[in-house]
Amino acid sequence: MPQISFPRRLRELADAAPDRPAVTCGSEQLTRAELEAAGEHLAHDLAARGVGFGDFVTVALPNSVEWFVSYVAIWKLGAVPQPVSAKLPARELADIVTLARSKVVVGVDPSSDTAAMLPDETQCLAVGYRTAHPEPDHTTPPLPDAVSPAWKAPTSGGSTGRPKLIVSGDPAIVDTDVDPPLMLGRDGCIVVPGPLYHNGPAVWACQALLAGSHVVVLARFDAEATLAAIAEHSADVVYLVPTMMKRIWRLPEDDRLGHDLSSLRVVWHLAEPCPPWLKEAFIEWLGAERIWELYAGTEAQAATIIRGDEWLEHRGSVGKPSSGEISIRDEQGHELPAGEQGEVWMRATRDAPTYQYLGAEPKALEGGWESLGDVGWVDADGYLYLGDRLQDMILTGGSNVYPAEVEAILTEHPAVHSCAVIGLPDDDRGNIVHAIVEADPAAVTVDDLLAFAAERLVRYKLPRSVEFVSEPLRDDAGKVRRSALRAARLADRG
Repeated sequence: MPQISFPRRLRELADAAPDRPAVTCGSEQLTRAELEAAGEHLAHDLAARGVGFGDFVTVALPNSVEWFVSYVAIWKLGAVPQPVSAKLPARELADIVTLARSKVVVGVDPSSDTAAMLPDETQCLAVGYRTAHPEPDHTTPPLPDAVSPAWKAPTSGGSTGRPKLIVSGDPAIVDTDVDPPLMLGRDGCIVVPGPLYHNGPAVWACQALLAGSHVVVLARFDAEATLAAIAEHSADVVYLVPTMMKRIWRLPEDDRLGHDLSSLRVVWHLAEPCPPWLKEAFIEWLGAERIWELYAGTEAQAATIIRGDEWLEHRGSVGKPSSGEISIRDEQGHELPAGEQGEVWMRATRDAPTYQYLGAEPKALEGGWESLGDVGWVDADGYLYLGDRLQDMILTGGSNVYPAEVEAILTEHPAVHSCAVIGLPDDDRGNIVHAIVEADPAAVTVDDLLAFAAERLVRYKLPRSVEFVSEPLRDDAGKVRRSALRAARLADRG
């Protein structure tokens, strides 16, 4: 099998069709040749800053063509791109950079207060850095071919509230003799309206780029702009999460139906549960054979896939395993029969690990089984159905929020005695982050508390609602039963 490096693949694509669009974001666009040249230029710059094989480079850029230039440059050096939100609070960024031992952070002004909080040995490049320099010196010899040992290393807050890196077990190589993954077409076009620092949008965007597709990203999600981008670029694939689907569906009908979506082959949705009514609406609107759902963790031990017409026969399912194995087990780790609900355990079926944690340990059983904390069951045909999360992670707008992380920040406020963070149902975002705070309302207002948190947490992790209580929320061992707190508030809602 002709397995070649990501940099070689992108060079070959640029040589084959240099003027074909590679990436577009808003009014900015780079052709394949322009992306290749910009990536080579930045790679030389990073190499001069000490970045080499296996080093981490943190990418703190918003959705942009510059994000792709950074990834290409990092791969060219055999280094590992480590994406984070461009809006990450400085302290959280510092924790991640320290964990990764990143040589460079792309997207932070070196003269900023944020840069001052990073390790002394970490260098920073501001947003727009590549455009502030002349074109590459064509007398400079091209960099030798390199294969990054891990092609990505996204982050997760983890159930402990401490950051962890999920380092891919896949090196930056591609087999050009097999069909592209994820139903992507060669030389097609994908629209990605989600944030690229999240694993899903980044995976779809990068794999599409390597397939030779034109990658169209939105600077930020907008329902009608997503439809307009599909029509304008004749996209054959789009990546969505159910929150986006809700907002698209709730557009005025003339706006929703006013764009030509006939080019679409595949509508992917994942990252959070999709309400059956919404899935049915999209199936009726766009056709069952276009609607595809994937369930997996960033860790990629296993994945399930289901197409819309298959889902109609197994309503509520997220599909059968397309890679790896899935087992439903009780609290003692015993496998449960079809139809019985338990914890979802997954096991990779390949020899090489699918990932490595930095800053955490997996929840594992003997035999290579690992759990991400989901609850579910399988039917007699082997289709997986998901229930509530076993742990307390909150899925809000397609993003994961870990209560312990938010609680740790809120309890730093001097007026807060203790707090518990839970998710409450929300029609738009699936769930909202709700904070229950043991504090004297005379000592701190909701606005004060949220302003305090906003200096320390990225926006999507901020509580959308706060309630004050006077009774202790934790027992003497420091434990809190978030599930009971959530159930009580749901009961009060009626």
